[in-house]
Amino acid sequence: MGTKFAFDADEIERLRALGSRVAEIAALPIQKEKIKLWTAHNDLKTKQPVVFIDPENGWNELVTTKELQCHDNMARVWEMHLLKLIYWHEHLKDDKVIEPYFDVHYSFTDNGWGLDLKKEGGENAGAYKIVAPLQDYEKDFPKIHYPEIEIDWEESDRVLALAHEVFDGILTVRRRPVWWWSMGMTVDYIMLRGLENFLCDFILEPDYMHKTMRLMTDGIMKKLDRFEEEGLLALNTEGAYVGSGGLGYTDELPNWANAPEKITTQDMWGFEESQETSTVSAEMYGEFIFPYHKEIAARFGLNCFGCCESTTTRWQYVRQIPNLRRVSISAWAEWEKVPEYLGDRYIASFKPIPSPLAMPVLDEDEVRGTIKRALDCSRDCIPELIMKDNNTLGNNPRNASRWVEICREEIGNL
Repeated sequence: MGTKFAFDADEIERLRALGSRVAEIAALPIQKEKIKLWTAHNDLKTKQPVVFIDPENGWNELVTTKELQCHDNMARVWEMHLLKLIYWHEHLKDDKVIEPYFDVHYSFTDNGWGLDLKKEGGENAGAYKIVAPLQDYEKDFPKIHYPEIEIDWEESDRVLALAHEVFDGILTVRRRPVWWWSMGMTVDYIMLRGLENFLCDFILEPDYMHKTMRLMTDGIMKKLDRFEEEGLLALNTEGAYVGSGGLGYTDELPNWANAPEKITTQDMWGFEESQETSTVSAEMYGEFIFPYHKEIAARFGLNCFGCCESTTTRWQYVRQIPNLRRVSISAWAEWEKVPEYLGDRYIASFKPIPSPLAMPVLDEDEVRGTIKRALDCSRDCIPELIMKDNNTLGNNPRNASRWVEICREEIGNL
């Protein structure tokens, strides 16, 4: 982890100062207004569009390491997190809620599926190719095992204690682990098999594709059982990022104020996607992937579905996801079908393509046209405008905040 688990006086002073600023922002009345909006939005009780941007890798151009004053590695991570929250409020001005909390995870190791990931390339964050460790099903499949997570309780407690030492009286410190982003499984499959082999397996190895998906589903179920039994889950029904865009506020699931003693997945949002199968037919998705998505989704109280794939082309399966609430409408989906397919029964999570924001000079006409089209295609629906997957902002930080402004302007024109 590269930390001495004890910050010096200057580092503590810096973190407390930033924490105090976050607390001030969190106490502003606008945060309660945003919470009400997200709650009504997620509960399908308002048609007011919601706007959210998370620049992801583009953050490197918004809050740079030059602004960091701490030296300890963990202190720098905490400092960067707080600086991002402040920037979100002061510059991006979307519907992100700033909360008066400081969350920490467990320290843990995960031994994966039993075969070591191998890559070619990838230097300097560039493209890479998976060198498939699962080369021969008959020989290598027996080597796959369920993932095992081992928590380092001593280190976990030291991190939690340090957070209390720094932030008590300023921000509420919580242990809120995030054990997964997606339950989609196909990216894990590709890490074992390689993309080309994976796509060919639909035709050449259908039995082993089902066996592998079955094993992965059982492994995830076993892991979720353990999280529930040992009280290792935390709610994602408030300000947590859920699915591939959006915050989790809802009155339909427990929140932190009325959380059960032991949280189960039925108290949480789930997320399934399979963007890696974008080039696969809807029927093949329905035969080889969907049954396992459906099984896992049934464990969760509400579900999000989709990321960069076209959810509209496989809608006959997507709509069968249990407790479905949020559906990704990527740049490759058929936006004009949203009123018919989703109506006001699901959240339409529009994901405009991020490439205009990657240019040094933002093409405002292109951005405005895309936002206007999304809003026109979602009249009488429950839309949200999500910007993510940014690898660069063209070294122009203004691109991010201007995107939000254009969204606001077009919403105002409705």
